Amino acid sequence: MNKVLAASRFFFAGLATIVCLLGPPVLAQEEPDIGATPAIRPVEPSDALGIERGERPAASGDDADVLDRSDRGDRVQPTQKGDKPGAAETDEEPKGINIYLRMGAPLPELPPKKEYTGPIDEAYGAFQRGLFLTAVDKALPRAQLGDPAAQTLLAEIMSRGLGVKQDLKGASFWYRQAAEGGDPAAMFKYALLLMEGRHVERDKAKADEFMRRAAEAGNASAQFNWAQILVADNPGERGLNLAMPFYEKSAEQGIADAQYALAQIYSSLDSVPAEKKAQARDWMLRAARAGFDTAQLDLGIWYVNGRHGEQDHNEGYRWLSIAANRGNVVAQNRLAHLYINALGTNPDPVEAAKWYVLSRRAGLKDLVLEDFYLGINEDQQKKAIEAANRFRRG
Repeated sequence: MNKVLAASRFFFAGLATIVCLLGPPVLAQEEPDIGATPAIRPVEPSDALGIERGERPAASGDDADVLDRSDRGDRVQPTQKGDKPGAAETDEEPKGINIYLRMGAPLPELPPKKEYTGPIDEAYGAFQRGLFLTAVDKALPRAQLGDPAAQTLLAEIMSRGLGVKQDLKGASFWYRQAAEGGDPAAMFKYALLLMEGRHVERDKAKADEFMRRAAEAGNASAQFNWAQILVADNPGERGLNLAMPFYEKSAEQGIADAQYALAQIYSSLDSVPAEKKAQARDWMLRAARAGFDTAQLDLGIWYVNGRHGEQDHNEGYRWLSIAANRGNVVAQNRLAHLYINALGTNPDPVEAAKWYVLSRRAGLKDLVLEDFYLGINEDQQKKAIEAANRFRRG
């Protein structure tokens, strides 16, 4: 399957290592500094079931909740208001495409559809249509004969309780069989089970081995997680350089976490070639568009400070607003500064105070914003608090 749906993101503390090592971004000299990007939050062990994100199906990854399977010549003058088509007096035929002549004309024939001649997986077809019991009936005999794809399908159905009673222990058995048979999605899922010791004995060495094999086999989720493991096990720049090829492969398949990590590495590692450094903002933008709020925050700051591209206060304001409205506390803090300094937006003391109140309630202190808040009048403070009380995450 092309993607692995994650029950929750599997985010190693290695990514926090990346940001800490890379350090704060360089800020523009003559613009107000709205702050360096924060380190990535640590992740709870309970988050380790999956991470898959990105586009479907172009961003081919795996999914932890779905099985991994020249001149134009004379130009026609535009029609003026009140004119009718063809009213211009000319002896020449109109050149190029005339939209009025084309209206109602039949479209060209579609190219012939390429006939599929490969094998048909009836079990997976039934699974896609929601016929889970039929899928089990067709997959089980093949799984018992050692078919890794059928074993992975069976494990997925059992782990999620689709049409059958949920059986996590049984699912882990079939994941192991499929992983040992070389199925990339199963190797990834079994590696996660081995890392946490859920329904199997905990074994980091074996987990790392299956994760590496899945990554080398092209599983996008495994590529990201194997990169994280390399960073965690090899502190410093060496680990980042070892992990970079796997971040790149995962990012190209649409994993937003990998796109964000790659943007940070390209941005700050001195050893990265100039052509890759020039791609840093693009990778950050792709992660932000995928909905990764930390990427939205950092991208907004990069635009405001002119990092890795032209300075654009309007775009910076837009991306910080998106992250702030989704509940990112640091983005809320930075957005307050934009309202105070009129960067990308009109100055608005009430709106600035609202975002400060929200970030302060979440525990983020800022003496500059505190001084600003105490300096506005009571009516503005009251309106800001009321607006903060009405705020709901977008």
